[in-house]
Amino acid sequence: MKLFKSLVIALVILANLVFAQPSFADKPKFIKNPEYIEITKALETLNEAKNSQAQLETAFPEETQKKIDELEFQKYALETGRTWGQCRNETGKTLAVYGPKLDLDDDDDYQNAYSSTLYLLADGQTTKNNWDCDGVYLANDAQAVDLSANQQEQTLEVPAAIKIANGTQLIVKTNPDTAAIEFNLPTAKVVKADEVNWFIPNVSQALIDTRVPDAPTNKS
Repeated sequence: MKLFKSLVIALVILANLVFAQPSFADKPKFIKNPEYIEITKALETLNEAKNSQAQLETAFPEETQKKIDELEFQKYALETGRTWGQCRNETGKTLAVYGPKLDLDDDDDYQNAYSSTLYLLADGQTTKNNWDCDGVYLANDAQAVDLSANQQEQTLEVPAAIKIANGTQLIVKTNPDTAAIEFNLPTAKVVKADEVNWFIPNVSQALIDTRVPDAPTNKS
């Protein structure tokens, strides 16, 4: 009888440990994600500005509200565990994109020096589901407009790398009237070589177009 009671007590303690685990578990990993931190800070700044204008009873810019909505959605995507981004090429040319490092030998110091690898995405193609497209590369002769939704369009300095948050799809298009490259995400981030461990070459679009596309894509 004592043995039976001991077994019951042991099972109760074990059950409590199993079901109580979330109460003392570590904080979700996304909280430490640099992209999540950046998006959260941007939302705080925009919402503070929105609250200030509400107190002054002045109209809040529609484009800024759109930016808040987009940031909220990106924040939600990170919170729900979406660990990959997606890129679609509608430029009419080959697009260089950043993605997971190639599975090479450990002694390949050149590839291991960078945290992301450059791939080439053919026109009309979308990177494969569950394959993390980190961003895109703009050639040194490209024309691209500013990504901010609440500012006037400005030409970006090139060459440049555009980084996107996980859980979002970046669509890159060429404006038929201006021939400038445009993006569907006003919150995409232009990064420099000293801000991210990516290879940002100084090459022309013509050179990129001579290369064979090799980015994993969804089947048509």
